[in-house]
Amino acid sequence: MSGLNLAQQEAVNYMHGPCLVLAGAGSGKTRVITHKVARLIQTGLEARRILAITFTNKAAAEMRERAKGLIGRDAKEVVICTFHALGVRLLRQDGAALGLKPQFSILDTGDVTAILKDAGGTTDAATARQWQWAISLWKNMGLNAAQAEAQAKDDNERVTARIMARYEERLTAYQSVDFDDLIGLPLKLLHEHDAVRDKWQRHLGHVLVDEYQDTNATQYELLKLLVGERGRFTAVGDDDQSIYGWRGATLDNLKRLPQDWPQLKVVKLEQNYRSTGAILRAANNVIQPNPKLFPKTLFSELGEGEPVRVVDCDNEEHEAERAVARIQSLRAAGLGKDWKDFAVLYRANHQARVFEQALRKAQVPYKVSGGQSFFDRAEIRDLCAWLRLWVNNDDDPAFLRAVTTPKRGIGHTTLGSLGVFAGQYKLSLFEALFSSSLGAALPARAVGSLHEFGRYVNDLEYRARHTLGAEDAKAFLADWLKDIGYEKHLYDSEDSEKLAAARWSNVLDFCDWMAKRCGGEIDDSAGVALAGEKKSLLEVAQTISLLSTLSEREQDQNVVTLSTLHASKGLEWPHVMLVGCVEGLLPFKLDDDDGLKGQANEGILQRLQEERRLMYVGITRAQRSLAVSWLRKRKKGREVVAGQPSRFIAEMALDKATVKEDPREKLKALRAEFARRSAEAAAAAAGGTP
Repeated sequence: MSGLNLAQQEAVNYMHGPCLVLAGAGSGKTRVITHKVARLIQTGLEARRILAITFTNKAAAEMRERAKGLIGRDAKEVVICTFHALGVRLLRQDGAALGLKPQFSILDTGDVTAILKDAGGTTDAATARQWQWAISLWKNMGLNAAQAEAQAKDDNERVTARIMARYEERLTAYQSVDFDDLIGLPLKLLHEHDAVRDKWQRHLGHVLVDEYQDTNATQYELLKLLVGERGRFTAVGDDDQSIYGWRGATLDNLKRLPQDWPQLKVVKLEQNYRSTGAILRAANNVIQPNPKLFPKTLFSELGEGEPVRVVDCDNEEHEAERAVARIQSLRAAGLGKDWKDFAVLYRANHQARVFEQALRKAQVPYKVSGGQSFFDRAEIRDLCAWLRLWVNNDDDPAFLRAVTTPKRGIGHTTLGSLGVFAGQYKLSLFEALFSSSLGAALPARAVGSLHEFGRYVNDLEYRARHTLGAEDAKAFLADWLKDIGYEKHLYDSEDSEKLAAARWSNVLDFCDWMAKRCGGEIDDSAGVALAGEKKSLLEVAQTISLLSTLSEREQDQNVVTLSTLHASKGLEWPHVMLVGCVEGLLPFKLDDDDGLKGQANEGILQRLQEERRLMYVGITRAQRSLAVSWLRKRKKGREVVAGQPSRFIAEMALDKATVKEDPREKLKALRAEFARRSAEAAAAAAGGTP
């Protein structure tokens, strides 16, 4: 406890009822959660009866690592996972009550789009994605297809609700779920089956929820059913950092806590350990106009620090040049030793391009955070389809991808006939290929090819079930790739040998990653293959759809970070440039600005409040220095329009005499950078170490 302040100690020591910890930005919320886990164990609660829920795999992995440092081997028993991974646990153990077998498949976004195109009778992916978005929102509100249709506001919504019904029928047939179902189905399970609900409530001694302000309606109801009337839980969050309203998160969940648990204890963490006084003052000023559920004011003991700078730029290209010049200037002054000390944050993905160009021109290494997921690459999705088919033979989307990748002489005509046959007899495609009646529907040669494929999948499934440990898994995967000729398939399908080699390298990385999890060499935030715990290849394959990135590839790289404000949440950098702070970008376009003045349009007002929270999140990512830039002219579609400084710049209430950045700084930085490079070149030419 000696490392905790008084408010943190109060939060950690309160264990006998519901507790809400209002954790301001940089106030040490992860420290509170891990110390509370340790305290619960110290007071006699078994580690296996503690559940800590986070929102990302990365956050879960960090929390597990910190818990390990505090409680040692007991940390292995604590369940630390995301909401979705918790949903998988519930459904794998008790989903039979809903008609799910333990080996159900979890569909990725691409599979969902393909199924919706089929269910809606369209070939247009954009239309299918619109349906997908609407269905996701309905599911997060706890609505099924019938309820969505009953509440539909227009014909378009009624059509989408009917497509949702057909989509759900296909998921049931495929023994598959989508990501929203990983919350909705556990909620249904606990709500409708008393014995299952009582079992989980008896088992869980305490539940901790991180980033509570980001929960949606179904997640709140799930939490209620898990903790029951006793309410032994700790919710940690910050209403000032609620920025995911567009995907269903609601601040109503914070309002409901004291209503549903009148005995709720509220603890405020207001001391910030991240940022200087100047940065925190700007953040407090920005967020002040928003209504407060639980008022708080952040303070810091790190000193005043550098004033927040406002940088006015001619256009996007000029803004990017000035951002790069600032990075070079701070490095030249010794204030940022590594490239990874710098981040450029923006409101929308499209803003990244011009900064990438400027950084490349200046030969500054960078990464775009939230770029293409490793698991979105075609070659990785190919392999994942095979793995999903081993786990769940009824997964028709996985079957279709595996049977055609690489090609094995089974064409679309054969698969089309198989699909008609399977639909007629209400079978999955895999079940249908072993039907004794199939010979009447397909030529003997086609049936033979399908039988050969089916036997091969069954053999792989059996071997994967009995493949235990890293070395065996690595050997098995290598043999399998050789058997199906996947390397040849990549080289045959790419015009560029270099690109084919890069894709094959991704495949090898993936296999190595899978093998390490089988051997227990890597902590897995999905709750499988914890360090030191061997798992079969089939067990690891069951969680493949939950993992969106390779944790090994997330290790710190010495590069400048380009990131959207949404993706930056939970992160921090010594030096931050918050760019594109103009009306129409931040805040993002508000369609009815006049409605704000008289508060006539409640929806617009709520959107403005969320945009203000987004600005607050961006400001509080900075530790030592912050620069905020705006544009005199900006591109809007194909037009160039006058830029207006974001209203949030005025709300920061900065001292105008000190915040204007000197334009000569760019020239100074470039000279310093030129001198540094000249010295490096001279040292290299002399055979020394630059």
